[in-house]
Amino acid sequence: MATNPTPTPNPNPTPNPNPNPAPAPAHFKSRAHSFNAAAASYAAHRPSYPPALLDAVEELAGRPLAGARVADIGAGTGLGTAVLVARGARPIAVEPGDGMAAEFRRTLPDVPLVRGDGNHLPLATASADFITYAQAWHWTDATLSAPEAMRVLRPGGALALWWNVLDDTTQWVADQDTRLRTFFAGTGSGTPANPSPMGAHGSMKNRIDHHTGGLNFQAREVPWSRRISIDDHLANLSTHSAFLIHDPESTDRFFAQERVELLKVFPSGRLEEPYVVELHLARAPH
Repeated sequence: MATNPTPTPNPNPTPNPNPNPAPAPAHFKSRAHSFNAAAASYAAHRPSYPPALLDAVEELAGRPLAGARVADIGAGTGLGTAVLVARGARPIAVEPGDGMAAEFRRTLPDVPLVRGDGNHLPLATASADFITYAQAWHWTDATLSAPEAMRVLRPGGALALWWNVLDDTTQWVADQDTRLRTFFAGTGSGTPANPSPMGAHGSMKNRIDHHTGGLNFQAREVPWSRRISIDDHLANLSTHSAFLIHDPESTDRFFAQERVELLKVFPSGRLEEPYVVELHLARAPH
C-alpha cells in the first residue's frame, strides 16, 4: 500500500443528491465558520489525539494506516492530519475555511490540501482507503456527507469520525460544565429551563445518534489526558465556537471569573484535562 498515490481531486464532482437541503439554523452556520478568525489560537491550544486512538481505528478497520491513502475532511489547522502523518499514512486534506486552510498550509506545507467540504467532496470516486473526520462530522449534512464518503472510499475502506470531549465524570469538569450551561442559557443556544445544549464542552455518546446518514457505525471510547496551565485550558476553551460567536465583553467576564473558580481547585495554576475520544467507524462494502 505504500506505493499508492495520494487520493486525487475529482475533476467532475458527483452532483448533489439533495439539491434543496434544509438550511442550517443561522447560529449553526455562524458557529461552523467562526473558527477561521481564531485559527492560530486553535492550532496553539486545542488538544491533539493519543496514539491509542489510531490503534483503535486500525483495529476496527481491520487494516493499517501506514501507507494508506487517507482523506482528512474538515482538516482545520491539521491537528488530526498531523497524527495521521506520524502514523505513516498518506493524507490529503479537505478544508472549507480560509483561515483554517492558511494555518494548515503553514504547519503542514508538504501535505496536499484542497478546498471543499464533506457534503460535496472534491475527490475522485474510490480513491481513498480511509476517510477521517476529526471534530468535523457534526458540521456536515449527513444525508449528503455519508453517501459522499462511501463514493470516495475504496471497497472495504473505512470512514472514521472522532471527537475529543472533556470527561464530565471528573468533578471539576462537571462543575465547569454547569457554569458553562448557565452562562449560555438564554443566548440562543439554550434556555434557563433547558440550559445550553450546544455548550463548549460537548457531550459524550450523542454525536452520532441522529447524524449517521444511514451508516452502521461501530463505537469506541479512548480515554487520555494532558497536563497544562489554567491559562492554556481557558485559551483552549475560548476557541470553541460557542464562545467565538458570543459577545466579547460577557465572554471576557466569564473567563475572568472562571479563572478564579479554577484557582480554588488548582492553586498551583496547573490542571489535568481529562478527555474521552469518541470514535465511530463505518466500513464501506467490499
